[in-house]
Formats: sequence, C-alpha cells, structure tokens
Amino acid sequence: MTQADSSCLLEVDGLTVQVATPVGARTVVDNLSFRLMRGKTLCIAGESGSGKSMTALALMQLLPRPMARVAGGSARLSGRDILSLSESEMQQVRGRHIGMIFQEPMTSLNPVLSIGRQLADAICAHESVSSGAMRKRAIELLDQVQVPEPARRLEQYPHELSGGLRQRVVIAIALAQNPEILIADEPTTALDVTVQAQILALIRKLQADRGISVIMITHDMGVVAEMADDVLVMQHGRMVEHNAVDAIFSTPGEEYTRRLLAAVPRLGEMKGTTLPKRVLKRQKKTPAAEPQTDRPLVEVEDLTVRFDIRGGFLQQPVRRVHAVEGISFSIKRGETLSLVGESGCGKSTTGKALLNLVSWQGDIRVDGRSTRGLRPAAMKPVLRDVQMVFQDPYASLDPRMRVGDLVAEPLVIHGLATGSELADRVAYLFRRVGLSPDQMRRYPHEFSGGQRQRICIARALSLSPKLIVADESVAALDVSVQAQVLDLLQDIQDETGISYLFISHDMAVVEQISHRVAVMYMGRFVEMGSRAQIFENPQHRYTRKLMEAVPVADPSRPRRAFIAKAEDLPSPIHALDYVPPKQVARDVGDGHLVWEEH
Repeated sequence: MTQADSSCLLEVDGLTVQVATPVGARTVVDNLSFRLMRGKTLCIAGESGSGKSMTALALMQLLPRPMARVAGGSARLSGRDILSLSESEMQQVRGRHIGMIFQEPMTSLNPVLSIGRQLADAICAHESVSSGAMRKRAIELLDQVQVPEPARRLEQYPHELSGGLRQRVVIAIALAQNPEILIADEPTTALDVTVQAQILALIRKLQADRGISVIMITHDMGVVAEMADDVLVMQHGRMVEHNAVDAIFSTPGEEYTRRLLAAVPRLGEMKGTTLPKRVLKRQKKTPAAEPQTDRPLVEVEDLTVRFDIRGGFLQQPVRRVHAVEGISFSIKRGETLSLVGESGCGKSTTGKALLNLVSWQGDIRVDGRSTRGLRPAAMKPVLRDVQMVFQDPYASLDPRMRVGDLVAEPLVIHGLATGSELADRVAYLFRRVGLSPDQMRRYPHEFSGGQRQRICIARALSLSPKLIVADESVAALDVSVQAQVLDLLQDIQDETGISYLFISHDMAVVEQISHRVAVMYMGRFVEMGSRAQIFENPQHRYTRKLMEAVPVADPSRPRRAFIAKAEDLPSPIHALDYVPPKQVARDVGDGHLVWEEH
C-alpha cells in the first residue's frame, strides 16, 4: 500500500465466491472490488440474493464449507491478505480486528447461556482476564451500547430481553475486542422504527468515539442515506455502481440504482391526498372501488387478551401479561385498517384474536356473526371469511410439502374442490399472484423470499376470504419486492373488495396502503383516524415519536443526533391484582380519536 493509500484500511480486489449446486458451481459474488477508508461507513446495498451477505461472510471466512468457497481475489487489511490466512490465524483477526453484527440477534446469541457468560467469552477470546475485571468490562460494554441496568442484564438470558436490547448485546459482543472494522449485516431489518433509530445512532456514536470503519449491509435505502459515506450497489453478485452517498441519491448512474430508489416508500409523499397511493395510481386508468359504508365487515368491542405466567411447585398463576386492553374498532368492506406500533404493543395478538388463535375477552363479530366462545368446528365457516398472512413466509410453509399442495390444502380441508377442479383452481391462484403453474411441484426452499410470500398470499386467497390479516407481511422484503407485494394486495382489493387488517411498524408503507390507521401502545389504542389525519396531523406524542424515527432516504438532510439514553417500553407484565388505568377517547374532529388516561 502506497503512502497515498494510507487512509485505506481494507482493500478488496476481485473477490469471487462460488457455491456448489446439483448442476455445478454457481458464482454468487463475481469479481468484486472496493476500498474501505479509515473512520468511514461503506454501505453495500441491493436486493436479496445480490451477494451482500456472502461478501461479508467471505471477508470473515465464515462461508458454509464445503458448499461455498472463495474462488478468487484478495482482501488486504492494513496490507495483509486475510483471505489467505489459516483458520488459526483468522481466529486472531475475528473480534480483534473485525467484529460482526448479524441480522437476527436471537439466532446470534446462545439461548442457554446468560448475557454475562456470552460477553465473557468475547472478552476473553484473545487474552486472559480476571473475573472481576471481566465483569467490569462487560458492564462497561453494555453501558456503552445503552443497555439500561447493565449489571442486572448480565444474569439474564436472551429470551428475557426485547429485540432492541438483544441487538445492543450483539453490538457489545462485536466491540469487546475494540476492532478496527465493524461489519453490520442488516442489523435493523426486524426492528421497530424507534429502536432502529436508536441502533443506527448508536453505531454512529461508537464510530465517532472509537474511529472504527463500518461496512453496513442493507436493502433499506433510508438506512443508507442515514449512515453511508460511500455506497456500493450490488445485483446478482456483481457491482452495479459505487459512489459517494450524495451522488448515488442525486444522480444515480445506473438504471438498477434508479429502480431501487424509486421503489423506496417515503414518509410524507402522500400529503394532500385522501386515498392510498396504489388506489390513486389505478384511478388514472380505471376508478377503484371505495370502501363500502354499510354494516362493517368486522366489529370488535372491548377486546382484551391476557396471558398468565405460572410458577412455583404447583405452577399457579403468579403474574399476568396484559397484551391487549379493551380496544374497539371496525373494518369496512374493501377497507384497509393498519395497526402500527412497536414490538410488544399487541398488534399481532389483536390479529390472532380475530382468528381465535388466542383466548380473548370482549366481542368480535365477522359479517354479523359473533365468534365469542366458538369451538373449532363452529369456527371453521368463519375461517373461510378470515385468513392470515404471517411475517415469515418460510416459517409459514411446511418444508416437506410441495407448494402446490400447500395452496390446495385449505380447499381440501373445507371440501371445496377435488381432482382436476382442484388443480385448475390452484393453477389460477398461482397465476393470480404472479407465479407460474409450472412452479407448483417445487418446495418452499426453492423460492426467494418474495416468491414465498406470494405463495402465502395465494394460500390465503384460496378460500375467497372477505378479510386478510397481514401481519408484518412485507417487513423482511427488499424494497422492490415489497412494492410488488403491496401492488398485488391492492390489485386484489380493487378486484374483489377484500378488506385488510394490515399490521406493520413501517410507517412509510402504512401511509401508502391504508385507508385508516390505529396507533397502539402497550396493548391500547392511543390514536385512530384516516390516513391523512394520522400522518398529516398526528395528535398523540407517541404517534409523533414514531414519525420522527423513520429513516429518510435523503442524505442531504441533517443526520439525527444520538439519542442520549435509549429506554425500553414499559413491561406489560403485572401482578395478578393489577387494574389498568382507565382511558377516555377524545374526538379531535371528523372521527379522529385520541385516547388519554384518566
């Protein structure tokens, strides 16, 4: 490395990664070259399958062998090619020189080891440390990553922490050896917008304090704008474009980059409109159906869901989780009602209650029929009208079954089709969601994430339901695939008049797809109104907090200051005799409701 290159910390040249397939080796990273400068952040952006994560795993020599291997190239860290190191030599690089934050903190942490033990393993990986010094260092690390009550957290296990706290622990482990480089592989994809903002600000502060360089891998262009100094755009394993962040956003040089940016939902771009974005787009061609104003399809009154926590020798209830507390709402035919809020606020529990997947109190009526107290046999006709699409399509599909059989299964269970009629209906559903009937004999693992979500939608549509509960159904998808799935949902609504309960923490997506929005906090509604009322005139401080936390895909905007102390949501777990405070709804105009405690 020349004197002129002294500011370059990592130089990757011609990196090529191949994976073994039944028909031979397939190149998943193809002749990739880039430089990471000292103290800077390089964002690697692109869709799933573009080679982003494989690049990171190759740099860490963590590729799944023998299925994947580095087929060529070099990666020089301060002049030393780390791709040529032996495993024992590489162990001295991992942690000490390069730390890594993985996408899913729950799978990154050992569920049977305490947080303190896992931090201790990271601290002692390269040197012997006394137990007292090790505990002190562990507490310091947790405090640096803004974990409240760090000493107490050392005794806890991963499942006892929220997603945001688990991600902070993973960051603390990655920083334990004071690395020069931090690789963050989709570190905020599954996090709520407020927690995401805290994690991004935390990484920036740690970078400023320690002078480390960061490789941020993401498909979220808002995160790119928030974090990057330089951006490398990848597609199909190859570099499409590499430039400074301002240039990428203002004057993208390649069509693929322009498509990525165009697919990004931007908070506020719906200002001054009254209908969802995709309805407005379609009205230019054919008028879209408005939500019907007769009797609501779904009516929910005083819905309450609580879970007992049992303990002691006799496993008696000792505490109680107040998941949902006395909420009421309705959904019109052809309407999309969105539930928004942070993890643990009760959104998903509300959706599950509509399908009787959890025990609940109150009253739920679907198309005029009350589902309270219905046994599974009596609930079966209701489930023809109400179906659910879950967040993780891979976990929703039986990996042992062909996808055609998975889509056909509801029709078989309800006795609606057999033989050639069944095959024809399944083929129609595949075409309806943009898939080929030729793919019906494949298994779930043979599809991309977006294709698997389409299969889940086809399965949900098989019974011609009147309502679909979409629970974070696009949260883990790339922006372009996300836009395709949202378009598909809106197309189906336009043609069939189906209603959606759309559960999400992505405020920009919610703004584009919703007719009405309900904001949840700690199991209760704090605000409800039309899309325009909520996004253009938010009244509750929690709603405004959610809006402010959304990353904006505009690098010219000032980057948000570090959040001084990240506080977790209050716990929904209370003593058995706990009585929730009363709430009073206030109408601030035209059905725009704000709830206040009294």
